[in-house]
Amino acid sequence: MRAILIAAALLTGAAPAALATAAVAQAAQTAAPVRSPQFERDRQSILAQAGEFRVHFDMRENVSFSADYDPLEEQLSGGTEIVRLVYDNGDRISLQHILVMEHGGQSVVVKHWRQDWAYQPQTVLTYVGDNSWRTTPVPAAERQGAWSQTVWQTDDSPRYGGVGRWTYENGLSAWTSGPTWRPLARRDAVRNPIYDRYLGVNRHILKHDGWVHIQDNMKLSGKGGGEPVAIVQEDVINSYDASTAFSPKAGDDYWAATKSYWAAVRDAWDAVIARDGGVRVAEEAETGSITAPPLMKLADQVQAGELTTEAAVAQARVLIEATAR
Repeated sequence: MRAILIAAALLTGAAPAALATAAVAQAAQTAAPVRSPQFERDRQSILAQAGEFRVHFDMRENVSFSADYDPLEEQLSGGTEIVRLVYDNGDRISLQHILVMEHGGQSVVVKHWRQDWAYQPQTVLTYVGDNSWRTTPVPAAERQGAWSQTVWQTDDSPRYGGVGRWTYENGLSAWTSGPTWRPLARRDAVRNPIYDRYLGVNRHILKHDGWVHIQDNMKLSGKGGGEPVAIVQEDVINSYDASTAFSPKAGDDYWAATKSYWAAVRDAWDAVIARDGGVRVAEEAETGSITAPPLMKLADQVQAGELTTEAAVAQARVLIEATAR
């Protein structure tokens, strides 16, 4: 295109300054695609999930579809959590959750889950069963105006990914995914239940004092092979209420000390996934992915000054490469 502009200018006797202006304008148009007003509104809705929160977790199994299974009683828990921006690249946004608790007068910090958002993604990393995730193409019609959300575990290994759109109806700013496969959460895995996976629809909705994550989960069993069979339906409501009643300092100190290490860990996972078109990571009921305890320990050693970031990253890369096969 630039060559065409130059040729046209020469034919019409355009001045060099006019030629340069036209070329720059064309280059700017190519480099910066026009985004719709909703695109920026969507971005701000995602970024609004960062902050300090009192979190309430409410999990309820409601309807059994198996004569051999009785729904669990309601499970309630909670805590305090900070959500920090990892990066904002315009159409790519990442948010890191970190639990910040008090116990016996001491701060207890646990790196929690991470959510990555991508606008109009060509692929999304999806759970396919048997502790495996695959990079899945997103059809053009499905990705138009949509955002993918990929959720990662405490050690930045994958958990689930889905695609949906932000809507702004009835006074709500809400993102709703399509049906999304997920492995068992630890709260279920430790019970060795008859189901072994979830098929869930996720909604993130902003509210006046924070946001809420609502899950409609069907718990299924695929242990016998063939098509998974529905066992029980579950509702999960995780409310993030903005709070100034706790100090985020311990969590921010942890993140400042370890974020370079975790950036390298993310890169290592991404490299394996890009190379293999996905990844398989063995899991244990008590800890989730088997890579979680050693990768988390390395971060603790970095923060304590027992390991340099470079040394910890080298060990993490070896561990991920050896495990994620």
